[in-house]
Amino acid sequence: MSGSLPADHFVDRLLAAGFDFFVGVPCSLVKTLLVELERRGLYLGETREDAALGVAAGAYLAGRTPVVIMQNSGLGVSLNALGSLHLLYRIPALLLVTWRGYQGEDAPEHLVMGEVLPRLLEVFGVPFRAPPPEALEPAVDWAAACIRETRRPVALVVRPGIFE
Repeated sequence: MSGSLPADHFVDRLLAAGFDFFVGVPCSLVKTLLVELERRGLYLGETREDAALGVAAGAYLAGRTPVVIMQNSGLGVSLNALGSLHLLYRIPALLLVTWRGYQGEDAPEHLVMGEVLPRLLEVFGVPFRAPPPEALEPAVDWAAACIRETRRPVALVVRPGIFE
């Protein structure tokens, strides 16, 4: 598969891998994904990424397997919640992080976070992949396995244009 991935197929893959709770802050790069999650009644919108991580932690403690959807700039906003809650207490979540500023292309306010995103995830010890569209669905299985093995957050970084 090349080009972009149908959002409904990706949601099906997430559900098949055991992810069953979706919370986040909207981003235009995943608009079709959010529309599909909302169509299925699966998406809980939040106003801040750190709040979304808090809700995801509660969902995990209630027996769910959460996905937190955010822009990479929102990852910056949520670093304290990530470090002092999810990482400290080994509360897993799949972080679906959009890569605004990828390869230096985007509005100026996205360029700094776009450049440092991989290093930021590495510094926080969050395993991640930034797959092309044809490898995104298999990366979900990788993320689910990492979460089962480590009980820690894992990130899939979503490049621009990945969803139809």
